Amino acid sequence: MTYKILISDPLSDDGIQALIDAPDVEVVRQTGLSEEELIEIIGEYDALVVRSQTKVTPAIIEHAKKLKVVGRAGVGVDNIDLPAATQHGVVVINAPDGNTISTAEHTFSMLMSLARRIPQAYHKLKNQVWDRKSFVGVELNGKTLGIVGLGRIGTEVAKRAKGFNMKVVAFDPYLTPEKAEKLGIQGASLDEVLAAADFITVHTPLIKETKHIISYDQFNKMKDGVHILNCARGGIINEDALYEAIKNKKVAGAALDVFEEEPATNHPLLDLPEVIATPHLGASTVEAQENVAIDVSIEILHVLRNEPFKNAVNLPSIPAHVLKKVEPYFHLSERLGSFIAQLSVGAHQELLVSYSGDLNDVDVAPLTRNIVKGILSYHLGNEVNYVNAPHIAKQRELTITEQKTSSSKGFTNLITVTLKTNQETRIVSGTLLNGYGAKIVKVDSYVVDVSPNGHIIYIRHNDRPGVIGRVGTLLGSHEVNIGTMQVGRADVGGDAIMMLTVDKPVAPDVLDHLGELSEVMNVTEIDLI
Repeated sequence: MTYKILISDPLSDDGIQALIDAPDVEVVRQTGLSEEELIEIIGEYDALVVRSQTKVTPAIIEHAKKLKVVGRAGVGVDNIDLPAATQHGVVVINAPDGNTISTAEHTFSMLMSLARRIPQAYHKLKNQVWDRKSFVGVELNGKTLGIVGLGRIGTEVAKRAKGFNMKVVAFDPYLTPEKAEKLGIQGASLDEVLAAADFITVHTPLIKETKHIISYDQFNKMKDGVHILNCARGGIINEDALYEAIKNKKVAGAALDVFEEEPATNHPLLDLPEVIATPHLGASTVEAQENVAIDVSIEILHVLRNEPFKNAVNLPSIPAHVLKKVEPYFHLSERLGSFIAQLSVGAHQELLVSYSGDLNDVDVAPLTRNIVKGILSYHLGNEVNYVNAPHIAKQRELTITEQKTSSSKGFTNLITVTLKTNQETRIVSGTLLNGYGAKIVKVDSYVVDVSPNGHIIYIRHNDRPGVIGRVGTLLGSHEVNIGTMQVGRADVGGDAIMMLTVDKPVAPDVLDHLGELSEVMNVTEIDLI
């Protein structure tokens, strides 16, 4: 059987060589097509390869009667309508690893340029000024590099820093002592990284938890004369706070490849002589552009030949009879993963998912994927999806075990998630109740009855008279409205928990005030939106 593949954006021969050489593939290149032109011809193709120029719209997908896969030679898939592709059973794949080395090398180029003030010196020399005194730099040798986010790119940056005899301290929610030892670096909390580093580089996805993760308070915790780099995503660093920190001489210099709003040609940071910047060039190398095309080409062949593939970004096809049984649990399973991820402290190491009751005879693999996605998404955001969650878990060295039991502890169905970190083990159980929907019914050893939705404040406290009233009064004084309250305790007068649903996110200072109550041991805000 011969598969027809349409390449609708410019790609090099080297990038698609695997497709060209494949004996069961016919490659057709037609670039610059309008939506109408693409609609007319797409019906005869089994696969479509694009970069960023082609917009894969619902109309195109609807007319693609034979289409099995769309490959994006790059990371972002904003130009592909994922819901439409999923609805029509079309797999969408991307190439998340192809630009890893390119971005890591660009980061290190920016690091060296920042340390030696190379762009500023070059600019002055181009203006025919020979000035050696104004550009005295600093050596990297012996300095401490703080890395916030130790995924693929952060890890490659760490390896290069070690080659320059730098000490590396890193913060990442999935960094285990074993991985840190293997890399020859030191794991630390975010505050410890900020306090110790001479240079700080960020390599996290941009999600709610990482937006402005470096802001006014964080700059105050840094050394005087620190250097800052962002070659990841605009918005991880609060640009107003960075501007102020540079003006106040807290930050000696900054290197930026990304901005919150791009293009950033008139940004105030560009007026500061301490700042060097590039126009989002992290992935702009010949090799990176070829690598993403190579990765996508190989993945497309796997999809067409019904072989295992890993970089899909939309929901995999589930047989109708399986989907009918597991679909009611989709919402519950992902929320259980998100809940336990937000509750846990430390680097995730082992995940055990136990199914019982009605789920004992069901193919629960899609539900386990949902749970893993819920856990990983809390720290990694949209980088994680239903398809690649197990693959990313393996990359992050999270061991996953799935089991079924006949004991349902009085429930018709029960999903129990146990997450072990390097600091603790947490457990959460959930069920579906007829007429009431999804419920969290147990947290660790405490029995509760909470809908896994909205904003939840989790409080661990001593079981003493008046605690509930003081918590309610404090929240009321800050105009925080409590929707529901659940209390669980192991023994009278012992440890207990409160789970409050509230109408809106709670300000950090209010959470701090709750934590200052004498009976309260821990306060955690959990968002299940």
